[in-house]
Amino acid sequence: MPEWLLVDGSSMFFRAFYAIPQTMRGPGGVLVNAVRGTLDTLARYVNDRKPRHLAFTTDEDWRPDWRVELIPEYKEHRTAEPIPPALIPQVPIILAALTAIGVDVVGLEGYEAEDIVASIAAKVKTPIEIASGDRDLFSQVRGRDVIVLYPQKGGPAEVDEAEVTRRYAIPGTAYSDYAILRGDPSDGLPGIPGIGDKTAAQMVKRYGSIDKMLEAGVFRNPEQADYLRRALKVVPPVRDLKIKVPRGRRARYPAEPEVVAEMARRYGIGNNLDRLVTALNSLPPLTKS
Repeated sequence: MPEWLLVDGSSMFFRAFYAIPQTMRGPGGVLVNAVRGTLDTLARYVNDRKPRHLAFTTDEDWRPDWRVELIPEYKEHRTAEPIPPALIPQVPIILAALTAIGVDVVGLEGYEAEDIVASIAAKVKTPIEIASGDRDLFSQVRGRDVIVLYPQKGGPAEVDEAEVTRRYAIPGTAYSDYAILRGDPSDGLPGIPGIGDKTAAQMVKRYGSIDKMLEAGVFRNPEQADYLRRALKVVPPVRDLKIKVPRGRRARYPAEPEVVAEMARRYGIGNNLDRLVTALNSLPPLTKS
């Protein structure tokens, strides 16, 4: 039972959108496949993991200007369609439903969900579980105290330090350095020419970090060294945002029963709302520890 379950909300509703058929509509033809999928996925996590506290984080800016200024290629391939048009109107419905139920939704202008997750994780009591399909958050694992629940067929994989080492042959907390060196097309990171998975892993194991590589003069090409310094500011999730730690738990759900009932009627998502409310109300009561 984790102390906190921190949900990368954007990752969750994107996956729900693509996993649930777009033929799923509510009254009046409103598309609700991502809404239903997100509510049901979150209910499963609550039932399976039984967290003492829960927060759902959002991308208030999926491609922050400050990151693009440092690395112009950052997520550049997503600019044509950063979010599927059919998903756009569903996001406010998802966030409104969670708020009415009483789930804390947390975001901050100019930052991505991964930054919110990392900053909350730096402030709260462990053990912490992070539900996300974003591998950037592998950099936040700490032994078994902070793990990532990475979605895959058959249920989420528990990615802790040992699992990061098993997958990538690197120290368990060194994922950001590894990704910067080899590059990551999903984030538009060019990497260093000639450095692939194996070489990146060997370098990280030998030197421990990119900072130490730079200190040792491994990268004599000034352009490569400059890229690495900029990437170190862009790639690792921000862990020191000045955000208030959410309450994370209510004595009873839903917080706004009338709003939940109205949303159930308007969008035809009553069963999905009920499943999440039931899961939350089934959690053991909080006790002082």
